[in-house]
Amino acid sequence: MKVSLEELKRFLTEQFPQGEAFGTLQALGDGWAEMRQEVDASHLRPGGTVSGPTMMALADVAMYAALLSRIGLVPLAVTTNLNINFLRKPVAHAAIRARAKLLKVGRTMGVGEVFVYSEGMEEPVAHATLTYSIPPEKYR
Repeated sequence: MKVSLEELKRFLTEQFPQGEAFGTLQALGDGWAEMRQEVDASHLRPGGTVSGPTMMALADVAMYAALLSRIGLVPLAVTTNLNINFLRKPVAHAAIRARAKLLKVGRTMGVGEVFVYSEGMEEPVAHATLTYSIPPEKYR
């Protein structure tokens, strides 16, 4: 693991301050990360369910954290693809959490998956796969 939980939290606060709106980093390991998002009325869509964009943002930032755990603090690593399947309705007003895991990391790309859970439910509410572009060494 190239970065600690505290180092990554500090980095995200300094380099990605808007990221706090997309959840908080809870745990970090080599190639994985866990995040949590409190859910309030601003995260709900008509019908009383957590909005897709809320779950997508949490999945994206969780994968960014997982990737940085492996490659170090590289601010210019960016999402090139995000595919998400919504599996079941989350509990309204219950926090959601994401567990991201890297599947493969090369010199220029990282691929991983994220399961999103609604607190109080055992089964995932969404599953996402993401690809990140990793900038060349000279741009890090």
